[in-house]
Amino acid sequence: MRISMFTLAFIVLGILSGCQKENHPENKLQSLQTNTLKAAILADPVTTWQEHWFEHQQLLSRVYFDTSVAVYYDNDVSRSITWPYTYLGQVWNYTKQTYGTFGTESRLYAIFHTGKYSGGHPSTYMDASHDYRNVIDVGSSDPNAWISGTGNDIDLTTHEVGHIVEGAAKGVHNSPAFNIWHDSKWMEIYQYDVYLGLSRSSDATRWYNLKITQTDTYPRAGTYWFRDWFYPIYSNYGGKVALNKFFTLLAQYFPKQNFNNGVATYPQYTRDMNFGEFVHFWSGAANTDLKQLALNAFGNKDEQGNDWTVQLLQAKTTFSGITYTSNDITNQGTLTVSKENNAGASSTEGSSKMIDNNYSTKFFVNSVPATLSLQLFFSTAQTVKSYTLTSGNDAADRDPKNWELRGSNDGSTWTALNTQSNQTFSARNQTRQYTISNTTAYKYYGLFVTATNGSADFQLSEWRLLK
Repeated sequence: MRISMFTLAFIVLGILSGCQKENHPENKLQSLQTNTLKAAILADPVTTWQEHWFEHQQLLSRVYFDTSVAVYYDNDVSRSITWPYTYLGQVWNYTKQTYGTFGTESRLYAIFHTGKYSGGHPSTYMDASHDYRNVIDVGSSDPNAWISGTGNDIDLTTHEVGHIVEGAAKGVHNSPAFNIWHDSKWMEIYQYDVYLGLSRSSDATRWYNLKITQTDTYPRAGTYWFRDWFYPIYSNYGGKVALNKFFTLLAQYFPKQNFNNGVATYPQYTRDMNFGEFVHFWSGAANTDLKQLALNAFGNKDEQGNDWTVQLLQAKTTFSGITYTSNDITNQGTLTVSKENNAGASSTEGSSKMIDNNYSTKFFVNSVPATLSLQLFFSTAQTVKSYTLTSGNDAADRDPKNWELRGSNDGSTWTALNTQSNQTFSARNQTRQYTISNTTAYKYYGLFVTATNGSADFQLSEWRLLK
C-alpha cells in the first residue's frame, strides 16, 4: 500500500499525542514533528494515484487541486470536463461549515471514471482502504459521462459526499443509522440542503420534485421517507441545524469504542441503533417529540416487525440526557373552521386532517366563501413565532393565495400578525414556513384565507403553529 504524506501526518499525530510537554530538549524534536505534520497536511496531492480497492485497478491522474478539492480522472475521462473543480469544492466547504471538519486534511478527493464502475462509493479519512483520505469515487458506463455537470452528475457526486458525513461526522467512525435509512434516505435531505445552501434553487426544486413522490418498501411498503419524515423535520424544526444536531447527539450519547486504523486511534460506534432510538435521537435533534410524525410516516413496526414504540420508551431511559420540549403547539389547540368539509370534521378530508401532523392527508372544502376562517383556540395564551402551511396533494389552483394570520384573546377583536399575498406552492405537499415578529401571547390564532390560486375550492394538508 502507498504510504502517502497524509499517512505520515497521522503517524506524526500519533507520536505527538503520546508526548508530554516539558522543559527538555525533546521539545525541539516535538517542534520538528509538528512542522513535519503541518507540511504533510499542506503538501500538494500526489500527481498520480494507483487504485487498489474493490475491482478498481486504474491509474489515476490529478487534473486539478486547490485547498478544498483534489480531482482525479482515469485515462478515459475527457479533460474538457472542469465543473467538478468548482462545484465539489463548494459542496465540501459547505459540508464542513455545516457538520464540522473531517480530519486534518482540508481536501475532498474526487475520482471520476468513464465507461466503467457505474455508480459510486465513499471513503473517509479514518479508512485505510483509500489511503486515509476523504474520497468520493464515481463511475459511469456512458462513454460521454460527466460532460453536462447537471442533473445526475451533481446528484451522484453530492450523494457520495453525504456518505462521508454519516460515516465520520464529529470524528466518530461508522453510521449506526444506516441499517434504518439504508443507502439514500438521509442523503436525500442532505442533498436538498446542499442545493439550497449553495443557492442552486433550480436544483433544489428539481430534487424536491423527484423525492416528494418517491416511496420505499421499508420499514413498510409505501413509505414516503422524504415527504413524511425528513422534509417535515427540515422545514419545521431547524433545517440544517437539526440535521447537524442529530450527528452531534450521536457522538455525545451513542455507545462507542476505540479502534485503530493502522496509523491512528479513533472512536467508533459499537452497534446499530434500533428504530425507537432513531426516533428519540431525531426528536432531540428537532427539539420536539416526533413520535406522532414517525407513526404517520412509518407505522409502529420496524423492518423486523418489532414495535418501535416500546423501543422508544427504553431509549428515553437509556439516553435520558436527550430531551426535547416541543415548540409545535398545534395539537394543544382546538380547531374550528368557518366552513367544514361536507362529510364532517373527522372525515377523510375533514378539517381535523389539517392538524393531524400527517403530510399525506388534507382538509378539503368546496365553494369557499370570500373569507375562509381557520381558528385554533388555546386554554392558555401562547406566543407564536412562526407557522407553516403545507400544500395539498393535487390541483394547485386550490392552494391558498392570499391570507392573514391574526391573534386574539377573546375571539372577537383580532390583531394582524402576518399578511401574505400572491403566494404559490411550487410542488405538491410542499411546506412553507413564515416567521412573524410577535411577542404577545394569544388564546386564539386565526388564519383568514381571502383567495385561492383560482379554484372555488380550497385544500390544505397541514397548518402548524410554532412557538
